[in-house]
Amino acid sequence: MQDLFSMPPAASSANAAGARIRVGIGGWTYAPWRGGVFYPEKLVQRRELEYASGQLTAIEINGTYYGTQKPATYAKWRDATPPGFVFAAKAPQRIMASRRLAGTGTQVEDFVGGIAELGDRLGALLWQFDRGQAPALEELDAFLALLPGRAGGRPLRHALELRDHALFSPQLLALLRARNVALVFAGSAEHPSFADLTADFAYARLMQSQAGLAQGYPAADLDAWACRARDWAGGGDPDDLPHLDAPQPGTVPREAFVFFIAGAKQRNPAAAQALIARLRVPA
Repeated sequence: MQDLFSMPPAASSANAAGARIRVGIGGWTYAPWRGGVFYPEKLVQRRELEYASGQLTAIEINGTYYGTQKPATYAKWRDATPPGFVFAAKAPQRIMASRRLAGTGTQVEDFVGGIAELGDRLGALLWQFDRGQAPALEELDAFLALLPGRAGGRPLRHALELRDHALFSPQLLALLRARNVALVFAGSAEHPSFADLTADFAYARLMQSQAGLAQGYPAADLDAWACRARDWAGGGDPDDLPHLDAPQPGTVPREAFVFFIAGAKQRNPAAAQALIARLRVPA
């Protein structure tokens, strides 16, 4: 096993200005990834995070959506991963499903206070409203005002995923830009998918991997995502993705997160590795 863990971490691609691209998957505990599919044969389960974080540059934690984790658990995850690797984390369902979002301040503080134990491994927090959840703009603004800008002495970044078409409007974009909250691009045929940039980082969740493809996506699709990720990182705004408003290209580098989520989940690690390999090759 030593050779498996002595591999250098999969370094993020960077443009000339040094902006970084983070590529990963949702979670790391999934039985179909074992036995040589992603995890090597006979790799013990307690070392799966250690292995995955050496092959990828980010992981989105989904378990935080379903249950509370102890700060000590976050510290253990932090210590199992190499320098430069980051987590994103999905905010708890109990917060997102609240009928009075403006009253969730204490719950938000508890969640952020615990996950701050990830330290420099915490890349972004994902706040997801599921289909059928359509808070008014005023209510949404009051909720976003509760999200702290710092935790544990470090700046926090927040990304918002919306799954109700009624919420998407120019007014939504203005609200998110005022608060520097990223609108998640949901690469999905099921959910609304808009790539408007609303923060100093970009966040995409790609959900259409196919079981019949070894790398989950056609090579041309992965090539296109490598171009888009580089574009985001360089300050651009890919105009081949759907937008509510006109694309707003710029020159200021930003960090970009690209996660392969859902779809044919067994293929997502291979898709992430294939994209990382493309990003290592100079454009």
